[in-house]
Formats: sequence, structure tokens, C-alpha cells
Amino acid sequence: MDDDARGSMTAEQGLAGADQSVASFEEETATLVRRLQHFLHEFPTAVPFIVLIIGILIFSFTAGGRFFAPFNLSLVLQQVTIIGILGIAQTLVILTAGIDLSVGVIMVLSSIVMGRLAVVWGWPPDIAFALGFVTGIVCGLINGVLVAIIKLPPFIVTLGTWSIFGSMIIYVSHSETIRDQDITQKAPILHWTAHRIIFGHGALITYGSILMILIAVAVWYILNRTAFGRHVYATGDDPEAARLTGINTAATLVGVYTLAGFICAIAAWVLIGRIGAASPLGNQTANLDAITAVVIGGTSLFGGRGSLVGTLFGALIVGVFRNGLALSGVDVLWQEFTVGILIILAVTIDQWIRRISA
Repeated sequence: MDDDARGSMTAEQGLAGADQSVASFEEETATLVRRLQHFLHEFPTAVPFIVLIIGILIFSFTAGGRFFAPFNLSLVLQQVTIIGILGIAQTLVILTAGIDLSVGVIMVLSSIVMGRLAVVWGWPPDIAFALGFVTGIVCGLINGVLVAIIKLPPFIVTLGTWSIFGSMIIYVSHSETIRDQDITQKAPILHWTAHRIIFGHGALITYGSILMILIAVAVWYILNRTAFGRHVYATGDDPEAARLTGINTAATLVGVYTLAGFICAIAAWVLIGRIGAASPLGNQTANLDAITAVVIGGTSLFGGRGSLVGTLFGALIVGVFRNGLALSGVDVLWQEFTVGILIILAVTIDQWIRRISA
């Protein structure tokens, strides 16, 4: 027998006792926690929806029948209308991994421009109304250009414009509040959002709340059914990859901030109807509540993940908890404490969910 034959037989004998099992590359069965993590990553609105239901159940016991009174439920909706509208604007920005600290002052500045032009300076109400919207758009455009073209950090840019626009509020308004009676007499269009549809048992809904829902539907369609919406998500998820695929990320960012400014102007219109005046002190810190609604609503602060439905849930959570705690006799101090806890929990859950894509 030659050497080749002996080598072949030796090899076969050596392989006879070898492990005959086939290598498997299947993933291990996912644990329950892992499945939950994947589910929440796939459906980011699930967490705020669950929190909202839990809050409603808690306050149904602690506040009794007062919480579910038709008038009280409609009051909660009115209270979250402005937060919801500004939250929609903030969601657009945060989806691009940015943040806009100036949405509150843009809203107030736009309301002051509408009121001063129509009531104090005697401009035709329609023109004053339109220029108020132009103000919001220009403010948003300024933010967008500084972030996208000059390439400054969004936090620093909007912190600076928050101070600039805030100063413009004092300059334009002369620190004067335009009264409800004067607006009603000279520019009734500015009070349109305060009109109500009254139902039975004290329940009502304002035109402003209906407008919030319509804005949410329109922006949802833009984000989910248009190329611009896909570009927003792609830019927030990975701007460099989005650029390499042919997306004009600079134009997308400018468009996002400009659209956010336009939505802030709509919030200004609702604000005048809500407080019945055009005041330089009118809810300038609403941007903090808007950010709260967005974060609690499941939109990631790192961009690329989130939804408007979650933001509306987040706004309702803020309104429900504040209203329920007030009806339960809890001090305002602890109401704000609770909202702060919700924010921290929301960010913690977001970090945990993001580990899926890490």
C-alpha cells in the first residue's frame, strides 16, 4: 500500500469519532424583557399610552367623580391645547436631533404683532393677522439658517434667539397688554379660536382644540406620507448617511425650523383666544411644557424616532396629572415634582430602548 492510501485511511479513521453535529447560527430565544424592548422600539407610543391609562385609573379613585365630569374633561383638553400645538412644532425639531428653546417666545411675539398692528396701530385685521404668521415663519427661518447653514448647535442657537425674540416682545409691546374688549371690538378674527361648541352636561370644545387636532393630522401626513417626512427622520437618525444618499440635509433642517415657526404662529392665535388678550407675559415658558410633552410622548432626544401621536399623549399626560393632582388636593409644588419624575422616567426608558440599535 502506498503512502497516499495509508494517509487517506488514517484520515478517515480520525474523522470517524469526530462530532457530526451541524453548526447552527440561529439566535437564542429572546427573553421576555428583550421582546418588550423590541416592542417598545417598534411602537414608541405604547409607553405614553400606558402611562396615560394608568394616570386616568389612579385619579378616578383619588379624585372621585369630579375627574370624569364632562366639564373637567373638556377643561383638560383646553389646558393642553397650546402645549399640544407647540409640542407638534417641537417634535419636528427633535426628530432631527435638535431642540428649539424659542418656541414659546416665537408664539408670544407673533401674538403681540397680531394684536399691536390690528388694535394699537389700526391696521386691517386680516393684514395684521397675516403678518403675525409671517413673524413666526421668519423667526423659524432664522433658527433654521443658523443651525443648517452656519452650522451652529441647535441648543446654543435657540437659547440665543430665545433672548433676542424675548427682547423684541418687550420692544414691540412696550410692556403693554392689549385687552380683551379692544380685540373684540377691532379685530374679532383674533378671538375666533376661543369660540366653543357646547355639548350636554357642561362639556365643550373650543375651536382652538379642534385646530390642534387638524394640525396634528396635517403634520402626521407630512411626516408619514411625503418625501420631506422621510428626509426628516433620516436626517435625525444619521445626517451623514442621509447626505450620502442624496438628501439635502441643510434644506431639510431649514424647512423643519421654518415649519415649526409657522406652527408657533398658529399657537399664538390660539393663545389670544385662550387668555383673551395679547400680553407680553403670555406663557413664554410654554416651550418647557412642550419639550416635556414630546419627551414623555416617546420621541427620542437623539432624533430619528418618535411620533406626533405620542406627543399628543404626552401633552394629555401632563394635563391629566396636573388636573388630577389638583382635584386630589395635592400642592402645586408636588404637581411639578411629579411632572419632573415623569420626564426623568421617559428619558430613562428612551435610553433603555435605544440599546436595541446600539
